[in-house]
Amino acid sequence: MLVAGHCTAEAMPDNDASTQPEALAQWLLEDCLPRIRGRRRPYLLGLSGLQGCGKSTVAAALVQRARQRNLPALTLSLDDVYLGRRARMRLSESVHPLLRTRGVPGTHDLALLERTLDALPSASPGHPVALPRFDKGRDTRYPPSRWPLISEPPRLLVLEGWCVGLPAQSQAALGTPINALEREEDADGRWRRDVNESLQRMQPIWQRLDRLVLMQAPDWAASCRWREIAERSLRAQHAPRAMSQTQLHRFMQHFERLGRHALREMPARANLVLQLDASRRVVSMRERRH
Repeated sequence: MLVAGHCTAEAMPDNDASTQPEALAQWLLEDCLPRIRGRRRPYLLGLSGLQGCGKSTVAAALVQRARQRNLPALTLSLDDVYLGRRARMRLSESVHPLLRTRGVPGTHDLALLERTLDALPSASPGHPVALPRFDKGRDTRYPPSRWPLISEPPRLLVLEGWCVGLPAQSQAALGTPINALEREEDADGRWRRDVNESLQRMQPIWQRLDRLVLMQAPDWAASCRWREIAERSLRAQHAPRAMSQTQLHRFMQHFERLGRHALREMPARANLVLQLDASRRVVSMRERRH
């Protein structure tokens, strides 16, 4: 139980590195179950956090545990609705070259995400709903023929992503470049203004969330380290999509502005904040009082 805004020691998930995601998923499921009972529509849980914090792992474990309890559950990532490579190429030519790189607001197909969210409550064997899936290895969507078909409405739907729930920045905040990428490739601020406008268009989707859980990184540097660990593993496997340290440094600069914005703004907006340490262990929990 949450006491005075923090979690008692007995309620904290097991912080052993081998069990943390599973223990956290079990804790989140127990937190959700009373809120799901008696609902007719899917319970939409937002799971937000910077790159590398473990959102996808926790979301998958949460859905698996829900299904073990005979609770129909699904996870949908913002990554699943990225625009394909060709669509981003067109954006890079018509709006700004930096939009060729997937990840920031403006590189998602929001209409597809909204159609999917609208359709899932009515999923049935006669009218199944196809869940979008993105192939990061090829940097484009899987063909719709390979999207999984959902024939039962989920009781629990987890929407996870690095900017889920994030508000847009003020216009005044956009004026000064934050890193070399912005100084050298977005000197006039056109890209960051477009990204911010796209983030503003995401706000109606965030308003659909029944509950927003934040996996809060200790700082921006931690997210960069976590992502480097993941890329190092991909390089060791000789994965085609693995990035070198130089490539990764440039890539992460696309996210730095909004990543730092999220570190400042999200704790006050999330319903439940899971504070992580540098090893991605939950060291405290805080529930926002309404």
